[in-house]
Amino acid sequence: MRLDKFLSQQLGISRALILRELRANRVTIGGEVVKSGSYKLQPDDEVAYEGNPLKQIFGPRYYMLNKPEGYVCSTDDPINPTILYFMDEPMAEKLHAAGRLDMDTTGLVLLTDDGQWSHRVTSPRHHCEKTYLVTLDQPLADDTAAQFTAGVQLHGEKELTKPAVLEKIEESLVRLTITEGRYHQVKRMFAAVGNHVVALHRERIGKIELDLDLEPGEYRALTQQEIDSIGLTK
Repeated sequence: MRLDKFLSQQLGISRALILRELRANRVTIGGEVVKSGSYKLQPDDEVAYEGNPLKQIFGPRYYMLNKPEGYVCSTDDPINPTILYFMDEPMAEKLHAAGRLDMDTTGLVLLTDDGQWSHRVTSPRHHCEKTYLVTLDQPLADDTAAQFTAGVQLHGEKELTKPAVLEKIEESLVRLTITEGRYHQVKRMFAAVGNHVVALHRERIGKIELDLDLEPGEYRALTQQEIDSIGLTK
């Protein structure tokens, strides 16, 4: 990557302004002043601006976050706090959620700057499973699992939902696995059978399960096996 492009991304200013900073001797590489924006950065170059190190980022990044309640999955929201608040990473604003959760929904969120990878998570044709722990307002009706297997009619939609797997844990606590990502789908599915979701927590996306060691608001990088598993999802 060219030095001027790298500095523009890191500092959030135009390349024209970067040239001014370079001419003012504010940028060093390995302790030596560099004035040329066309300088080709190498992986081991130590870049600093006004003496402050700037970390180079090579290759796509993949993380899992245990999302707490009260945060949106947008990268920029003028009103509500976003999940990027928790991401203590260089250029965190370049990350996006691969499959969003509502503000009041908790649990597993995958963040990446790899658009093709996140498309495999969210695209309906890849049938990537998502598993949720669902707390209900009323005890689960005996026929709900069968209805979800057959598909239910969501309000305002013509097509039935694709078959979903429902596991009863307690009278009002269930585990639901779906392969779609329709708007507010889990809440709307239970509304379609006369129940109401009180709390929703995502446990799994594809073969990636939420790390139980992560407290709400904590995150970690995905393992290579977890990253590769998305491409294997059918």
